[in-house]
Amino acid sequence: MSEPDPHIPAPPPESDAKRRSRLRWITLGEAIAVAAVLISGLGLYNSWQDRRSAETERTAAARKASNPVPIVLRATPVEDGARLDIVSVRDDQTIQAQTIAFPTTLDISPVDTTGNSRIEAAWISTALKQARKAGGKPEETAGDERLPILITTRFLDGGEMRTETATYDLGYDVKSRFLLGGDVRLRGLSLLARGPGANGQKRIDAIWSARSKK
Repeated sequence: MSEPDPHIPAPPPESDAKRRSRLRWITLGEAIAVAAVLISGLGLYNSWQDRRSAETERTAAARKASNPVPIVLRATPVEDGARLDIVSVRDDQTIQAQTIAFPTTLDISPVDTTGNSRIEAAWISTALKQARKAGGKPEETAGDERLPILITTRFLDGGEMRTETATYDLGYDVKSRFLLGGDVRLRGLSLLARGPGANGQKRIDAIWSARSKK
């Protein structure tokens, strides 16, 4: 081992302050590296979460498309039963238009509504009172009577347009007014069955016929 050259001055000893400063920079560099790894990991996690959320939404949309929720109508009497205002019981289903059909023997043409879903007593009052009179039924009802009707509803369901047909009982009563005869007042709707319109008309005709014989 060679001896140090006495003619070459030895480097001055590193001060404690410089040594501590160098150690601090090493520590800071390590911290930056760790932070970079954490940020990269967080970005990957967020990307995975986004993909997972998108996949969940696609799965839910596909499930809804294959198993759509049927529309259920809610009717509210207005002006003491002169009209029923109709909406879906679900907030994500918005009625666009409806076609309402009545028993054939009443000789009432189907009624179309657009943007203002409703049933008006005036549509059925005359024919209904005539049918009740012909059937020997009292002019004034003791409680709610039922008229089977067929409702075809076109509605938006989560942004998708759908059409459904169902048979409902239209609840009504008849109250006499002095010298003016009976006054038909609408009370509400009750779901009877779901199904295609072709069979629906036959269904409400059969229901009405059976009830008229009682």
